[in-house]
Amino acid sequence: MNEITVLAPATVANVVCGFDCLGFCLENPNDLMTLRLIDEKTVRIKHHDDYDLPTTIGENVAGKALLALLERVDENLGFEVEITKEIMPGSGIGSSAASAAGAVVAANKLLGERFNPNEVIEMAMQGEMIASGSKHADNIAPCVLGGFTLVRSVEPMDVISIEYPPLFAAVIHPQIEIKTSYAREILPKEVPLKSAIRQWADVGSLIAGLQKGDYDLISRSLQDFIVEPVRKTLIPCFDEVKKVSLEAGALGGGISGAGPSVFMFGQTRKIAEKIAEKMTDVYAPTGIEFKIYVSAINCHGVRTQ
Repeated sequence: MNEITVLAPATVANVVCGFDCLGFCLENPNDLMTLRLIDEKTVRIKHHDDYDLPTTIGENVAGKALLALLERVDENLGFEVEITKEIMPGSGIGSSAASAAGAVVAANKLLGERFNPNEVIEMAMQGEMIASGSKHADNIAPCVLGGFTLVRSVEPMDVISIEYPPLFAAVIHPQIEIKTSYAREILPKEVPLKSAIRQWADVGSLIAGLQKGDYDLISRSLQDFIVEPVRKTLIPCFDEVKKVSLEAGALGGGISGAGPSVFMFGQTRKIAEKIAEKMTDVYAPTGIEFKIYVSAINCHGVRTQ
């Protein structure tokens, strides 16, 4: 096989209380990526979208991730990459992770699956660092593995797939850009011990709630005392969106990644669709363009088209 086309899905990271460690995979939107093997140890990138992203290898997240892969390959080979992005950069739903993970997963398939999932995540994470300026895998891991994931450690890489009950996410993406690097800069440098303890407890109880299928426990655990109070100031109508979503039956939710996207969990697709309607009602009068997605948790991650 010399050519492969994959769909690289959007993801939600942090998942309220799990900053830089929790994430889950969405069914839509997806980036479309085609990779071809070439007889030269380099990467050539072409974009078929309107985001004006760099195609220089070291400045493109897919290119940087593939360079990390080529460092582990002895053969004289490389990749030609064509990317059609449907996930807007700076959206908060894993745009850079989709490009990086999609590229490495596709390349690994072309090479006969010679790298294990942890190695794939490590290589994709090198691309993600261009966008975020830090080494984290909470979007990369669910994009590669699918489902709900916990990144226990990145040095060494240790990712745990979390069992979960049926869950549906309503996601609103205001069409504004928040750069992940800036969203990290504004975070508090110190956290009060009391807040940290509450946050640790909620991460533990959220994992327990997911694995037990205890929706009430999941709902009680979706709290963020550290990141959300700071980052929500970057997102128009955040508090109102959260309020109407809870009134519509949401289990809870919050900022997706660094924002501006906001997600809310519903126990059923019908509830998630109702939440999406209420989100629309909040944003429609503002004049801010937005997109709405309703999705189950995608158990596949990056997949061939």
